[in-house]
Amino acid sequence: MSATVNRSPRKSPPPAVKAAGGGGGLPPGHARVRRATGRGEAAASWRNRLDLHGSPYFFITPFFVLFALFGAFPLVYTAWVSLRAWDLTGDAGFVGLRNYSRLVGDPDFWNAMGNTLGLFVLSTVPQLCFALVIAGLLNRPIRALMMFRLGVLAPIVTSVAAVAIVFGQLYGRDTGLVNGLLGLVEIGPIDWQASKASSWVAVASMVNWRWTGYNALIYLAAIQSIPRDLYEAAQLDGAGAIRQFRAITVPLIRPALIFTVVMSTIGGMQLFTEPLLFGQGDISGGSLRQFQTIAMYMFEQSFQNFDYGYGSAIAWAIFLLTVLAGVANALIARRWRGGSTQ
Repeated sequence: MSATVNRSPRKSPPPAVKAAGGGGGLPPGHARVRRATGRGEAAASWRNRLDLHGSPYFFITPFFVLFALFGAFPLVYTAWVSLRAWDLTGDAGFVGLRNYSRLVGDPDFWNAMGNTLGLFVLSTVPQLCFALVIAGLLNRPIRALMMFRLGVLAPIVTSVAAVAIVFGQLYGRDTGLVNGLLGLVEIGPIDWQASKASSWVAVASMVNWRWTGYNALIYLAAIQSIPRDLYEAAQLDGAGAIRQFRAITVPLIRPALIFTVVMSTIGGMQLFTEPLLFGQGDISGGSLRQFQTIAMYMFEQSFQNFDYGYGSAIAWAIFLLTVLAGVANALIARRWRGGSTQ
């Protein structure tokens, strides 16, 4: 006779537990805890994604805000003013491209442009060449090396007023040191402000004195990043110091060279301080405008003649000239890089 096993039906959980989602013997608040945990993990994941992808934009936002306020807005506003007849009495209305057509036929503007380009050539080319040589010398083991490296920065931190006084004494017509040295080789005194050639040389020497050390430090930083193994291998092959400089140093610091050329071009197109100091505050750049740059001519028209519309047109001409110079430098640099890789 077989034994009969009584199997009682499985009891379902109480309705309260079902309503709370506590089936399977789980406590009543387990589902709420799990949902809260899921929301916390989602929020933490969102914060991590925001920190990873959004923080770079947050850190660079101040630059773009400042650029929009002090760069983009003045540029756009200047373009708007250049299309109007605006003088000391106020805005006389829209005149279209009349200021620009006047600019094309203005001989003083073309004279200022010629002065700017001439000063740019006389200052930029020697400046970068001297800076490259100085950087090569500062990279060699010499005594008091740190003193010399700090010394090349002295012209940058020197007061502008001191620069004006010193160079005014150097290029004085009657008692200047430069004319005194020229007298030792039987060359008569030169009135440095009287002609284009002499005034260009004097102003270019001021620019070279102020910015050669700055470019030299940029080149020095680039030179020190070159592996020393290359110089040691070249020395074992019999290459001298000049050969190493030409074959190793100059090609490997090409990005620094391109950077300094572009920055010097931008500064040369906007040259203002040095010729103004040389003329002792004369914004016209001499009696015959022999060393007046475009920036000085723009300042004269805007803040001395109070012709803001025409001055804004000159300012935009400077901007376009700088952009064209930058594009030309970029094309030359690209061809230089392409030719060096072949």
